[in-house]
Amino acid sequence: MNIFEAIFLGIVQGIAEFLPISSTAHIIIAEFLLGHSIPGLSFEIFLHLGSIVAVIFYFRKDIVHLIQVFFRYIAKRRREDRPEFFLCLYIVLATIITGILGIFLENSLGSALKTPVMIAVSLTLTGIFLIIIERAYTIGSRTVNEMTTLDAVIVGLAQTVAVIPGISRSGSTLIAALFSGLDRETSVRFSFLLSIPVILGSTVLALGDIADGSLASIGAVSLIAAFIASLITSWLGIVWLINFLNKGKLTYFAIYCFLLALVTILFLDPGSTVVE
Repeated sequence: MNIFEAIFLGIVQGIAEFLPISSTAHIIIAEFLLGHSIPGLSFEIFLHLGSIVAVIFYFRKDIVHLIQVFFRYIAKRRREDRPEFFLCLYIVLATIITGILGIFLENSLGSALKTPVMIAVSLTLTGIFLIIIERAYTIGSRTVNEMTTLDAVIVGLAQTVAVIPGISRSGSTLIAALFSGLDRETSVRFSFLLSIPVILGSTVLALGDIADGSLASIGAVSLIAAFIASLITSWLGIVWLINFLNKGKLTYFAIYCFLLALVTILFLDPGSTVVE
């Protein structure tokens, strides 16, 4: 892999990670287009690290605030800290649900999830649900003060499905949160904060793969370039999406998913798969 291909994959990862269009599907499609089948998860770890650094930096004040509130509530039981304390618990609960069920789903289906046909079907489903939540369902009005355990369970289950390439993690959590009746601000905040332990967790679980030597075939310069590209574009994606959701429509993302699904079916070999 040369440096330009690495930067390209980093940009694809960064842009798609936090938009409701499935970064995993985009990386797999990009690998097909470049003619690469990157063994193992080592390279993907570096791409995701760029995204996680970006989201942690963007939400650094919120993260510090939640940590402070969590321990302050335990120590002092201040009534005003209760909603944010439970938000922390909801993030933990949704993460546990995603972790347990996600690993089971990944182990059960494996590479069968990463064929062009499966990706196209999943992208289409993502688009359909984006339209449903935008057009056929009234956006909720409940804030973080009114979140419940059921909200966390629903969002955690929705995030689990995102192990399937083409099902967007950010899209599934956002749709589930809105469907549960949470307002846009709370849904977006919960979705982004939930991405931190999920991406970190998947990265930690995959660290053992780095020892397989697959990174050596990519090269240090390409790895660093991909990481930087992923970090910068992830940051831009977060800023743009948050601004967009305040006034834009999810339908635009749905249309993009439909078009990408069509391109996947028309131009990629239906019987091919990404080898890990």
